[in-house]
Order: sequence, then structure tokens, then C-alpha cells
Amino acid sequence: MKHRGKLGHRPTGRRALAAAALTLALSGGLVGQQLAEADQSAASTSRSADAAARAEAAARSTPKRTPAPPSASAAPAPAAGTTTATSPTGTTTATSPAGSTTTATSPTGSTSSTVSGATTAAGSTAGAPPASATAPAPTPGNPLAGAAFYGPNTGAAQAALSGAYGPADSALLSQLAQAPTALWLGSWSGDVTRTVRDAVTAAQAAGAVPVLVAYNVPDTDCGGYSAGGAGSDAEYAAWVQRIADGIGSARAVVVVEPDALAQLCGDPARRYALLDAAIDVLETNPGTATYLDAGNPTWIGTAEMAQRLRAAGVADADGFSLNVSNFQTTAANVSYGQALSATLGGAHFVVDTSRNGNGAGGDWCNPGGRAIGEQPTSATGQALADAYLWVKRPGESDGTCNGGPSAGIFWPQYALALMRN
Repeated sequence: MKHRGKLGHRPTGRRALAAAALTLALSGGLVGQQLAEADQSAASTSRSADAAARAEAAARSTPKRTPAPPSASAAPAPAAGTTTATSPTGTTTATSPAGSTTTATSPTGSTSSTVSGATTAAGSTAGAPPASATAPAPTPGNPLAGAAFYGPNTGAAQAALSGAYGPADSALLSQLAQAPTALWLGSWSGDVTRTVRDAVTAAQAAGAVPVLVAYNVPDTDCGGYSAGGAGSDAEYAAWVQRIADGIGSARAVVVVEPDALAQLCGDPARRYALLDAAIDVLETNPGTATYLDAGNPTWIGTAEMAQRLRAAGVADADGFSLNVSNFQTTAANVSYGQALSATLGGAHFVVDTSRNGNGAGGDWCNPGGRAIGEQPTSATGQALADAYLWVKRPGESDGTCNGGPSAGIFWPQYALALMRN
């Protein structure tokens, strides 16, 4: 398992050789096709040109998951510009696909102020290229301890400013817009190095740490709503390297390939090797904290998921992620995470709490009656849970189901329902 006293490591032995071989293989000048990026302002209906909005061009949805029994009551909506640290008991989380934004309500717990989608930390500075953020340094055991997180929900911000909603609804959308949410990276990200560098620079200006999601492994979503991914192993490896280049020496959190282990398709050995190499590349920077995705408690049994995580190189990551784009309660995820950790030598984990305030509702795709979960925080009260994050952007559609638009499109009506519930 990765040394917990640092934010990163340098691959050694077999893994260092693999990373070096991968770099040499890519040195032939592979050029990824760049996608055009659409201009937008915060008040317009087009995609924003800022780094946090580049992922909104993608249609990303959550894969089908086994429904979980309802648990936990909805949390109250947060005051504008606040994030809350709460205990995991009885709360649930969900994550969002590329390019939408999320708000989280907090049950009981401490709060910290947020500005423009970031939980604030003292003494940050902006600049390019990225340098180490000045957020509080991690403590042994949790590389994210004391960190404030960054990521604006541009879909919610645009809806709030559109004039299409009354004062009460606009206020709820504004609250949602201020909660730090993850930036999803994929084939839609265009110049991904620039996209990541912009996000890192903006996070530094807010004194916070950006949360990024790498979602481009070949055969992404195994033909589901978010089917796609890099066209070859070499293309994927080059893409991951460009993410690392964009982060530079700055601090960042990277959730590595949601569903890629829970939803295996094709040659498992190939996927394990791709994820293993991706972790090595990202972990070259000591400031990058990586979490390899492990699905949710209702999907894959503990023993099987632990085996998959080991095969994919979780030992050299900071840990694993749970509940991305799902609705399982925080308590259920913590219990599952602890069981996984026990078989993995004490590995840590993060939980997506963006939409789990009412637990699962028997459906994985735009289910009704769901609610915002706990605010993003590194103060989880759980020794093995490094953070509760909003990986899924609340308000983004899971796909064309239950009346929703295409995956990844911000759906104001659903976002408002999450806030009201």
C-alpha cells in the first residue's frame, strides 16, 4: 500500500520500469485529436470556456447499478456558499458525469465557507504553470486532511442566472452552484492539458484543491449510455500523461476511471494493466492523490472487488473511490469501504455524497425522490475515509430515462428536486 504520510510517491521497481517503458512507447509523437471548445458566459446557455466547464460538452451517464434499499433521511439545504463536514451515519452519496455541477446539503457538522465552488483555505495564490497549492498540508494517514476542494457547478450557475426561475428556485440553484464538484475529463475535453492546468490555476486562486475524474479508458461504460473511451492503449496512455502534465507540481485529487473495475468488459488483464500504468503516471507528482474506483456496495462483492483493485494497482494509489454517480447511503459505503480496506492492508477511500441524501430509490437512472448528500469535506470523522466528495454533479442527467435529457446535460428540474428533498 502507498505510504500514507505523503501526497504522492515515485514508482519503484517493476512499476517504475513499466512507467518508463510507457513513456518511451509514447515518445513517437502520438497526437490526440482536439475537440473544439464552445465559448460561453455564466449567463448564457452555451458551455463555459473556463476549465471547470469544459467537460460539460460530454454526454456521460452512470452505468446500471443494483438498486439499494432506501436509507437515511434527506439533509437540509445548505446556506449559500457553505460546505459542511458531517459524520457518515445515515447519509448517502452520488456522483455526476462530466461537466455538471453539484450542491450538497449538510446534516449536522461543521461548516467552512466557500467561494465560487471552493471550500476556502487561507493563503492560496494563483499562477500558471501550476505550482503547489498552499492549502493546509496533509497529515499522516489522510493525504487530504485539511484540504479545501474546488470545482464550480456551471450548469447550476447558468440556470440561476437565466431568469427562467423564481427567486426561491434561483436561490437554490445558486447554492448548488457554489458547492465544489468534480471536473470530469474525457474525449470531450479537447486540449486536456490546458483544461487541467486552467482548473488547477483556478483552484489555487481559491486556496483549494481541484477534484478531477479521469474517464476515458478504452471501452468506457462497456457500450452503455457513456460508451466511448480512447481508441487504443497508446492513445489512452498519452491522454493520461497529458493530465499529469496539466497538474504539474500542484496538489490535485484524481478519481481514476469510474466503473472500470465494477463493469469489466473485454480482456480484464488489459484493463488492469491500463489502470495500473495510469496510476503510476499520475502518482509521479507527489501532490496528486489518486483513488481507483471500486463501484458501490450493491455492485460487486468485497472479495472480488478487492482482487480487482489489487490487480489494477491500488497499492500504489492513495486508495479507492466509492458510490460515484450512485445513491447508496454514506453509512453503507463506509461499511463496504472498511471491509475492502481490511483485505487491502488498510487502504483508504473517498465517497461520492453528491446525491445520496435519501439513499437509493430502486433505480439507478434519474430516480425520483432523491436528495443532496453531505457537503464535500475531508473531515469525515472516519479514520479510513479521506473525504466525502461531489464526484457526480447534482442536476446532471444520468441518461435519457425517467424523462431526463442526454447523459451529462444539466437538468434544472431534477436539480431543484434534489435540493428540495
